[in-house]
Amino acid sequence: MASIRLREALPEFAQELEGVLLASKEPELATQIPELQIARRCDCEDDFCATFYSNFEPSDRPYKDAHCLELNPKEGMIILDVVSGRLTCVEVLFRDDVRAPVRVLFP
Repeated sequence: MASIRLREALPEFAQELEGVLLASKEPELATQIPELQIARRCDCEDDFCATFYSNFEPSDRPYKDAHCLELNPKEGMIILDVVSGRLTCVEVLFRDDVRAPVRVLFP
């Protein structure tokens, strides 16, 4: 499957993620959520993993400006991989409400 906008695939989660980013004082990352694409899912088979990757592929390796950001959602865990200010990976753990639709879209 081609990539799909997070807002189209998981509108409630997109809204939640945007809100958690704003509450975490990360407005620059929050502005990316409306156009954030799900390009592929994590290929692990862990039953608690709903991690997905955006279609942003940084060209400079090794990444000079990369970091992880752990968020504080009401449910589960969310850890973001950020490279050069862009979301590259949204690690979502212990969230069946996200895992199920991601697995349907990207079997």
